[in-house]
Amino acid sequence: MSQQVAWIGLIVSGLIDVAWAVSMKYAQGYTRPGWTMLSLLLLAAFVYLLGRVLAVLPVGSAYAVWTGIGAAGTFLLGVALFDEPASAVRLGGVALVVAGIVTLKLAPGP
Repeated sequence: MSQQVAWIGLIVSGLIDVAWAVSMKYAQGYTRPGWTMLSLLLLAAFVYLLGRVLAVLPVGSAYAVWTGIGAAGTFLLGVALFDEPASAVRLGGVALVVAGIVTLKLAPGP
């Protein structure tokens, strides 16, 4: 796997992580079988893909980017789907996470 493909895989894994978090919310404590099954499948998918890309990418930067995608994406879907608050302070926090991701991606590597 090339570095470019690995970065794309990392982004996809991060997006699957967001879908997993939302599916857990819909699973309501794993009391809804369909959402529970989807949640477990998404979990397996993002863990597998993350493991594959970590064989190519630097673990510190890749994990930070993956976590940021998950955190920012889950926050935004929480606001959109579950009416979670989107105050200026919370939005500013997400902006800082995104700024950190961009900084890590643009920083010179080994």
